[in-house]
Amino acid sequence: MAKKQIKNTKTTDKERKTVTVAFAGGGTGGHIYPGLAIADELRDICNEADINLNLVWIGNSKGMDKKIVESNIGPDEKPSVDKFYGIPSGKLRRYFSIQNFIDVFKIGAGCISAYFKLLKLKPAVLFSKGGFVSVPPCFAAKLLKIPVVTHECDFTPGLATKINSRFATKLLLSYEETKEYIRQELEEKIIVTGNPVRPVFYNTDDEIGKDFTGFKYSRKKKPILFVMGGSLGAKQINDMVFENLEWLCERFYVIHQTGIKNQDSMPVIPDALADSYRSYPFIYEQMPHVISYADVILSRAGANSLWECAVLKKPMVLVPLCGSGTRGDQVDNAEFFEQKGAAIVLNGEYANSNSLRNALITMQDSKKRKLFSEACGKMLPKKRSARYIAEILTENFINR
Repeated sequence: MAKKQIKNTKTTDKERKTVTVAFAGGGTGGHIYPGLAIADELRDICNEADINLNLVWIGNSKGMDKKIVESNIGPDEKPSVDKFYGIPSGKLRRYFSIQNFIDVFKIGAGCISAYFKLLKLKPAVLFSKGGFVSVPPCFAAKLLKIPVVTHECDFTPGLATKINSRFATKLLLSYEETKEYIRQELEEKIIVTGNPVRPVFYNTDDEIGKDFTGFKYSRKKKPILFVMGGSLGAKQINDMVFENLEWLCERFYVIHQTGIKNQDSMPVIPDALADSYRSYPFIYEQMPHVISYADVILSRAGANSLWECAVLKKPMVLVPLCGSGTRGDQVDNAEFFEQKGAAIVLNGEYANSNSLRNALITMQDSKKRKLFSEACGKMLPKKRSARYIAEILTENFINR
């Protein structure tokens, strides 16, 4: 008797629906890394829905955008993004500069380039993570009637978000209170999602952080302080640490991300402090585990760093970037976390050694650290932000 033929019902790649989704953003890692976290979640959802996802990224043709995007590997050990497209980019400034005149032409060229790229790609949706490079793609998508979803990570919206919100079908915010800064006619577009962080921050391992730093002593002896000022570092924070290094090492084990650009100016560390101090130019792959391993964080107040620490419920001492070179977004972020009881802020004239010592004396107390940690937990949305945003994006092509 002939064997009964069993029909193979498994869907092949050719039979699966293919969808293109475009991401736009760049200029800094802060406008890229959260988007990559969303990209990983979006790919996971599309795999579950049996959809081939073609995920492309439109960023600055110059700078680090291309390298950051193309080097990111998702949880499935595959690139998070299939293709990077660079466009000309001009910076948006609120102050007078002769560079504004030049950048008008760059922005115009970016709009034309983005238009023809999107016309060819025909994405189901364009997601903007912000930054000046995201404005031309959002404008072009509006002309091509491609749905635009834009996200603001800071407590107060930046200029790019204010412009992109005019083209967007949905405006995503990290904080409920940010609604107060949005024009009333945009209220129906708003969804509060929180700020996306990489999935690994929800699955950290303290042992990896411990092995990375190599501290051999019990944290019961003294707590672990992690100092970070971003990938490029923060001279202000570095100077405060070096001015107080002996004092710090008496009371904490110190892990210090100094920043790539500050390596030549690093002072010589006395041998007597070697058991309590570790410095690194930049930490990326091990960053979630190092933050998880730490007891206290001393940091700038960039939106992404704040949310990564909040997800891990870490007490923070914040030294926000302020002054004429910034629009004050870090000050706003820091003050909000302080109001919620999740951080101590050293701002302006209070960013000095005396205030730093007072703040860290508070953080030596484990009971007080617990209160800051609990405050962080209360700030988090019920659903993981990157997953929530990815689900919002799929509304434009799943079940349609």
